[in-house]
Amino acid sequence: METQKFQIISAQSKIDWVGRKVTGAHNGTIDIKKGDIEVVNGKVTGGNFIIDTTSIVILDIADPATNAQFAGHLASEDFFASEKFPEAYFNITSITLADAEQYEVKGDLTIRGITNTIKFIATVNVKDNILTVSGEAVVDRTKYDMKFRSGNFFTNLGDTLIYNEFELDIHLTAKAVTAAIAA
Repeated sequence: METQKFQIISAQSKIDWVGRKVTGAHNGTIDIKKGDIEVVNGKVTGGNFIIDTTSIVILDIADPATNAQFAGHLASEDFFASEKFPEAYFNITSITLADAEQYEVKGDLTIRGITNTIKFIATVNVKDNILTVSGEAVVDRTKYDMKFRSGNFFTNLGDTLIYNEFELDIHLTAKAVTAAIAA
């Protein structure tokens, strides 16, 4: 059995996000601070990464003042509470090979100190000493106490309703930090 540990390269890893509301959508990025992925016999068996909630960027709002106001709102208690919870965490609890390069990833996502299980399909490639992972997860924000303008908690929101689910398009690049070790 050959085991390798890969360390996520933060500068080459990120999450693209999309949040939707009745009148449209907003999108942006959020940084990955660090993390590790374990590979046994060429297959991913586990891993984790830390998300920097203070790094949220909004890409679709060009006006600097409006962009800053919206970024501040996402960092506020209504959403990520970034001052109190500057990090979110994802820890793989199980991973099942779906085909040659795709895995069903199941893990614990912790945001605002609240942990819930999510699952998604991820494409994984290992070439030389570099591992890349990409996959899209859908997250219900209300499970993390983000209730602002949610139809589940407020009535008569009309066109101010914000949908509960947001999308995270995860892109990780990691470099082997240990050579394949036969166990």
